[in-house]
Amino acid sequence: MTTNTLDHATLLQQDSRQLHGLHHPNLHKDPLIVDRADGVWLYGTDGRKVLDGMAGLWNVNIGYGNQELPDVAREQMQKLAYTSNFVGVTNPASIQLAEKLAGFAHPTLNTTYFTSGGSESNETAFKTVYYYWRRLGKPEKVKIISRMNAYHGITIAAASATGVTRYWKMFGLPIPNFLHIPDPNAYRYAGDVKEGETVAQAAARALEEAILREGPETVGGFIAEPIQGAGGLVMPGDDYFDRVRAICDKYEVLLIADEVITGFGRTGKWFGQHHWNLRPDIMAFAKGVTSGYLPLGGIQISDDIRDVILNAPAEDSWMHGITYSGHAAACAVGIRNIEIMQEQKLVENADAMGKRLGAGFQRLRDEFAFVDNVRGAGLLWGVEIVTDRESRTGDMAKAGAIANAAMQRGLRTRPVGAGTLAFSPSLAITADEVDTIIELLGSAMDSVV
Repeated sequence: MTTNTLDHATLLQQDSRQLHGLHHPNLHKDPLIVDRADGVWLYGTDGRKVLDGMAGLWNVNIGYGNQELPDVAREQMQKLAYTSNFVGVTNPASIQLAEKLAGFAHPTLNTTYFTSGGSESNETAFKTVYYYWRRLGKPEKVKIISRMNAYHGITIAAASATGVTRYWKMFGLPIPNFLHIPDPNAYRYAGDVKEGETVAQAAARALEEAILREGPETVGGFIAEPIQGAGGLVMPGDDYFDRVRAICDKYEVLLIADEVITGFGRTGKWFGQHHWNLRPDIMAFAKGVTSGYLPLGGIQISDDIRDVILNAPAEDSWMHGITYSGHAAACAVGIRNIEIMQEQKLVENADAMGKRLGAGFQRLRDEFAFVDNVRGAGLLWGVEIVTDRESRTGDMAKAGAIANAAMQRGLRTRPVGAGTLAFSPSLAITADEVDTIIELLGSAMDSVV
């Protein structure tokens, strides 16, 4: 069966039958209908060739067009595509992927529950926080602290933890027991900084103050992306997570690391937490685990949380389950995807190409006065577009205009945050393709001056 037999005009007309993510018709007047893709390149039904500077939604880590993963999926599907992974049933692929992930992100994270994606992963994390404290006789520890400009997903609880208010407005969110503190954005910090403090120290202090204000006996968890993604590519200061970990330990608050975007090589290390030697109690993952070839996500829990679950009486079982948890074909693809990344040294390439990409963005900052605060790690970068460098006021309109101009020239980027152009290309990107990003982005910027 093929799906590309219709001409572009017919496909465009029929596409009106769909609602798309973050839908508004004004933003979908001339969509790129992707017919095929290879490496970092997308090929449209209208003849367009576009370098995907976002690798889909931060997730096609090994690049498009890999021929091994479809074969792995086909072979697994011929044996067993799917069966329930609820208690009493399991399958070899989910067993082997869980074994591969044991201790991979951190020595204390040895137990995995699989989901279909990032939002489900964070929903699972929150429920696990509630379960854990109830089992320990502290059912009042139900509050989850997150950060402004955080992004944790789009389902009810995940969107409530998300700190980007436009995701709340038309849905009556956040729900009770979710609260937000300033993120550690040294460029544009929303909290107060005391004399002698760094922004990282002030942002960590904001967490402690929030716990004390709410009452430590009511706070169950704190969730944080190692590097904030869709909220504006926020890089924390070097001592931020050390302080956060100590605060969570002091007040008995479970620390959830949201590695949905930053996991599996995106930041030039296998996991974003590795930049700061962070020890999470729970880690959420998705996206890069299969490079988007099949939907898969999950959480990993500390040995302590695992023991609480395993030692519970039957009447207090961990009553959580998702239909496609441990999907055999998705898990088989996940195993081979990680192996390919290891064999091709894609994490090392992300580090090297990330340095080249960052240097190119810095040259654009030197050239254009509306570019400021270039930051990132590996192949996860943000380029701030401002009205002027003195006020540091984000210019979302200009960022959008640049993104549109870049798309016309064959480069896909995404405006996020207050006016940040986000970039997260495939980890298999070459030096020539990095240079193409800089060339096309520079041309787009020049066109809006």
